[in-house]
Formats: sequence, C-alpha cells, structure tokens
Amino acid sequence: MKGQKSLVLMHSPSHHGGLSHLFHDVVGQLARWRQLHYQRMELARLSDAALHDIGMSRADVMQEVERPFWDDPLKKN
Repeated sequence: MKGQKSLVLMHSPSHHGGLSHLFHDVVGQLARWRQLHYQRMELARLSDAALHDIGMSRADVMQEVERPFWDDPLKKN
C-alpha cells in the first residue's frame, strides 16, 4: 500500500541518522551533567535551616557536592 511504503522509508536506518542520534545523545548527556553540577552547587548554598526543612544535614550536602559531575543518582546502570 502507498502509506506503508512511505512509513518504511521514514524509519529506514542510515549512517547520517545514526550520527545525528549520537550527537543528540552527547548533547543531552552534557546538559544533564551541567544540571547536576548546578543543582549540587545550589544545594551547597542552602542555609542550615533550609537543609533541616528538607531533612538533610550539612554532612549530607558535602557528600553530595563532592560527587563527580558524571555521578548521576538517577542513571540506571
């Protein structure tokens, strides 16, 4: 059928599409690492009272801030 042929053409793999997907993945990962760094720095700036409100101690914060930027707690291994 006509519609099915165009669908097949849209989803056929190509070298160019693979590079585009790889580029998108790399940019997304860099953005996530930047976000993690920013969040950890914001956490470090919170007052002790604010940390108490969210159930964290200064020691918890220091442990989180010292993690490398690529150490993503949400990433599934």
